Amino acid sequence: MTSLGKLARKVEQTRLQTQPLVHKRMNELSNNPNWFSELCFCITTANYTSEGGMRIQNAVPDFSIYNETQIEALLRSHGYRFPRVRAKYLFEARKHKANLEELKAMGDSATRREWLAANVKGIGMKEASHFLRNVGYYDVAVIDRHILNVLAEHGILKKPKTLTPKKYLEIEDVLLELAEATGTSLGELDFYLWHMKTGKILK
Repeated sequence: MTSLGKLARKVEQTRLQTQPLVHKRMNELSNNPNWFSELCFCITTANYTSEGGMRIQNAVPDFSIYNETQIEALLRSHGYRFPRVRAKYLFEARKHKANLEELKAMGDSATRREWLAANVKGIGMKEASHFLRNVGYYDVAVIDRHILNVLAEHGILKKPKTLTPKKYLEIEDVLLELAEATGTSLGELDFYLWHMKTGKILK
């Protein structure tokens, strides 16, 4: 059996244990009405933790009502690691609040991701994918260190020193092969791989 096949079997075992919880979370995300809050969550989560980002999102559900100085103070009050630079990104993200749902009219998620990475400061390939997954698009991969560790530990790839856009797409192709082998979408697969590494189902 190939390394990918062995990992696919482990994913299937994890799915048996966690699928109801994963599907519940996916349903919540698919019906998420507040895309701007989710964009801000993804900006704060970059190089941070999902749990930390969720804590800030719950405490400050709408950053658009604050100026940059106030945002920085709010981030500092929650012990955030990068208050100054992320306050700038969050403040500038306000200009996209009214038109985020225009992403729905774009032809596919690859185009949506390219637009987000090119136009929203603080958002790269991973966090653009993260945002899309968190508003119900499950055909892109959220490739973070946990996912890379799972793939590396199963001998499927060597962890790259840097995750360039080209390398990101190459790894996404590997994950797509794994998703097809397990009968899941990329978005659903991410939950199972993340649970395998952390024991948690977050977002």
